[in-house]
Amino acid sequence: MISIGTSGFDYDDWRGFFYPDDLPKSEFLSYYANQFETLELNFSYYRMPSSRQIDSMIERTDGKVEFSIKAHRSMTHDRTAGELDYKEFTDAISPLREADMLGAVLAQFPYSFEQNQENRSYLKRMADRIGPPLVVELRRQEWAADPIRSWLTKIGVGYCCVDEPKVRGLMPPIADATASPAYVRFHGRNAAKWYEHNQPHERYDYRYAAGELKEWVPKILNLESKVNKVLVFFNNHFQAKAVDGAKALAELLANSRNG
Repeated sequence: MISIGTSGFDYDDWRGFFYPDDLPKSEFLSYYANQFETLELNFSYYRMPSSRQIDSMIERTDGKVEFSIKAHRSMTHDRTAGELDYKEFTDAISPLREADMLGAVLAQFPYSFEQNQENRSYLKRMADRIGPPLVVELRRQEWAADPIRSWLTKIGVGYCCVDEPKVRGLMPPIADATASPAYVRFHGRNAAKWYEHNQPHERYDYRYAAGELKEWVPKILNLESKVNKVLVFFNNHFQAKAVDGAKALAELLANSRNG
């Protein structure tokens, strides 16, 4: 099973590109749920989620959407989270577990998170605290080595496959599954704006060409053959380019299956 969605949904600049101009923000999620079956929540990186928020999202999507949710920054970037923080987070997402609607928890680490024994130990402790399904997105190319991916398999943590600019030191576009679900994120290939930008959204202002998406079709199908379940999210969110990419990739995959 392959499910495709976007990273986030609550973007004002999606009006006129995806959401109708007059659609109230309170109806964004319901509108999204009528077109996609999976969604990656990223608000939880900036503020700790609550079970009330999660229950509301389940209700507003009528149980039609499976949610993946990003770990709070205190767990990944700041690495100051204690036992109470982890409990608050796991309690908050418990409605998703109970409803069998949790795709994965995504732990996205910064480029400064080097591949070393200390940080591998940190990942193992994090996995023990959160539990599966946990997926880690790592920025430094050294994390892509075969022995590291084998180690992730051993501890039951998913490897996040990424499509991003070919910038020195960043992760290569390796498609591998170290746990279920397999997980793929499309960030766009805007190399010129990856580090040099005035506004954060400029990094993700990128529209994928059909040929670029076709590169991933056999990779994603191979992932599906390994672990059966694949989650794919487009993070090139500026002006709903993520929506366009998600729909285009879904069509390419459908054509590949039928052809």
